[in-house]
Amino acid sequence: MSGEPAAARERRAVAVREWLAVYLKGVLMGAADAVPGVSGGTIALITGIYERLIDAVTALDIGLLALVFGAHTGEGRSRLRAGLVEADVGFLVVLGTGIVTAVVTVSRLLDYALGTARGLTFAFFFGLIAASAVVLYRQVALDSADSVVAAVAGFVVAFLLTDPTLGGALPNTLPVVFLAGAIAVSAMVLPGISGSFLLLLLGQYEFLVDTLTAFVDGLIALGRDGLLEAGATVVTFVAGAVVGLLSVAHAVNWALEARREATLAFLVSLMVGALRLPVAEVAASTPEWTAAAAAGVLGAALVGGVAVLLADHYTDDLEYDIDASA
Repeated sequence: MSGEPAAARERRAVAVREWLAVYLKGVLMGAADAVPGVSGGTIALITGIYERLIDAVTALDIGLLALVFGAHTGEGRSRLRAGLVEADVGFLVVLGTGIVTAVVTVSRLLDYALGTARGLTFAFFFGLIAASAVVLYRQVALDSADSVVAAVAGFVVAFLLTDPTLGGALPNTLPVVFLAGAIAVSAMVLPGISGSFLLLLLGQYEFLVDTLTAFVDGLIALGRDGLLEAGATVVTFVAGAVVGLLSVAHAVNWALEARREATLAFLVSLMVGALRLPVAEVAASTPEWTAAAAAGVLGAALVGGVAVLLADHYTDDLEYDIDASA
């Protein structure tokens, strides 16, 4: 009898270690996706959970939601429990908790960096985005009319949206925040394209970083002024992300499966066109171009670029399967 409790304790210990590993991988994904450049999908690929993530995300459907309405009976709860296990929802919850932990932490650092060293921060973003585009273009073959048209369209769209005279591509309203959440979450299923980069492209990145910081501060202060407004924005963004998991992420997968080259050409060219924004921000934040200022900007850009190249080095022999969600 003494062996059974020991075996049970060992199984629990193994389970705890496994879930802790998933949580830490979520932390790494969240840290990557909090800055424009390396995507959470790339980190999922590096850490070996990409295929499991795709399977879990695409298993979330209306059928699983329907099981919730039958949970008032014992049989219904059993079916719901089985459905949650089959869909690997526990994995998504633990991974998501790690992602949120990192996003909240890194966002506070970025909020401070944007407020105290805006030019250097955007120079760092430039390095991240530029190196990511270079790395990803190796996967793009511009050998068809569709791919060329998609690449040109991606560049033009991003270049126009990041026009500094627009003061932000879109207003910071709740419907736009909802849309931004739905679009940004697609980065989870696409190694290379960062969710934060997509937010930067939509003109929502700084606003959401500031809002998340204000929301967390409000929670810590137990009802600080502005908590409800910030909370409404955060909840709206999360709701958009959930909808994105059930729609946009699937659409991205479908596009990659149906027209992979053209889709990748469009997405990567978005990154190239969007480089207009960090360049403009660096220029506006650098009143005088001294040798020291130029060296600082160049150094920050190099740090960002090297970070991406290191990530690419560790994923160079890895491939992701578009059909993993099928």
